Order: sequence, then C-alpha cells, then structure tokens
Amino acid sequence: MVAPVHDMSQFAGLRARAENNDPAALREVAGQFEALFLQTMLKSMRDASVGDPIFGESDQFEMYQGMLDQQIALEMASGKGVGLADMLVRQLGGDQAAYGAAQAPGRSAVWDSPESFARDVWPHAERVANELGVAPEAVLAQAALETGWGRHVMADRDGASSYNLFGIKAGQGWNGEIVAQQTLEFDGEIPRSEFARFRAYSDVGATFDDYATLLQENPRYSRVGGQRGDVRAFAEALQQSGYATDPDYARKIEEIANSPTMQRVLDALKNGGDAPISL
Repeated sequence: MVAPVHDMSQFAGLRARAENNDPAALREVAGQFEALFLQTMLKSMRDASVGDPIFGESDQFEMYQGMLDQQIALEMASGKGVGLADMLVRQLGGDQAAYGAAQAPGRSAVWDSPESFARDVWPHAERVANELGVAPEAVLAQAALETGWGRHVMADRDGASSYNLFGIKAGQGWNGEIVAQQTLEFDGEIPRSEFARFRAYSDVGATFDDYATLLQENPRYSRVGGQRGDVRAFAEALQQSGYATDPDYARKIEEIANSPTMQRVLDALKNGGDAPISL
C-alpha cells in the first residue's frame, strides 16, 4: 500500500489552528487534499496498467514506486498546483479566506541564469558574509541550492515572489507575510512531504538581513559563523546545527560552491558584467 502524502499527525495541528481562526489553515488543508488526490490518482493509474513491472513484483519495488508517486504528487501540487486547492478554498472560504501566501509588492523575482541571480544577490551575500565571518561564495551557494540559482523562488498564488532565498520557515515568532508550500523533509534517510509556512520578504535585501539575524541571534547556529574561507566547515556547521533535515545538505552546498557554474558566475562578477538590478 502506498503511504499517504502527509502524516496524519499534521492534521491535529491544522485543526487546532482552524479552531483558532488561523486564516492560512484552510489553504493548507486544501493543499494537503490536492497532493493526496494527485498521489491517489497516480496509484490508480499504475494499478490499472495491464503490463508487468519491468523489474518484477516485490515489496521493495512497491515501496520505491510509492516514494516516486509521492514526489511526483508533491511537485505537481507545489506553487499554483493544478487548481484543485484554489477551487476548494473559494468554495469553502469565499473571498475572505487567506491563501497562505504573502502579498508582497513589486515584481516577481525570476532569474533566467545563474549569472543574473549572482549579479543581483552578490552585494548582499558579501555584506552578510562579512557580518558572519564566512566566505561570500558559501552564502551564495546556499541560496543557489535553496532556489535552483533563483529559478524556483517560492511565490504566492498570484505569482508575487516571497524573496525567500534560504528556505526559512515562519514559526510562531514570525509576524511578517508568509507563503505556504509543500516541502520535502527527512526523518533520517527517509523523505516525507509536508505542507509548511515560509517567511516572505519585500525584497532581496530583506531576506539576507533576516538570514543574518537568524544565524547570529539563534543559539543553535552559534557554531556557523567565523568559518572564514572554509566552505566545508560552514556547510557542515549549518547541517550539524539542524538548519535542514536533508542528510546531504552540507555536501550539496560544498559541491555548488566548487562547481564550474560557481566559478563561471564568480568570473562574470570579477569582470564587471551588467549593473546590479535593484530589487
């Protein structure tokens, strides 16, 4: 049996928030339903197949097939999804229902290349890196990992950017705008999907400011700063401090920092390139 897209324990929290009139809860429930519907549809399509599995029948094969269906459903329901969640929100909550998304002003942050992304965020990366005592390319590599070099920045239902370049979630102490997104987390080596709320910002500078504040003021990240030019030490300190649940988070940051793409964008920055775009 394919595992459900979401842990049932998550619904207890959603119910509590709904009872407290949290307007984002409706959007989250609708997003949960859309992802679950998509995964169920994928499973039904596979069950209806008349062909034999390429690799034969086995419990292990079914487990990995279920994980694949879960990830496909997660990707399909991300962002605007297929429209089912929006329809449910409109029917259940009307125009007053919140969509769990920031209504950030200004144009959406969409970068068409690693060079354009690096050009716009590099001054901020340098500033924050200087404050933290780390390499600016390490900060840039983390932002590149979290956003796919700026191509996958979280946006609200209308396409307005959250400018969240570091995947920072909106906890109870966050009073700003939010976007609600499906995300992949890990229990050890086991991936699971969940619907989470993330912080949204007015511009690129604001996300870097909040990122620096988080690492400087939260005691759990006390070992992250002061790594200077050691990208590996910075990335490992982030992972050991629990910044992300991905067991390969540190390795991925280091690989991006040492990649040909990073070298190419750093060379472009050194050569001047176009003037930075003000966001």
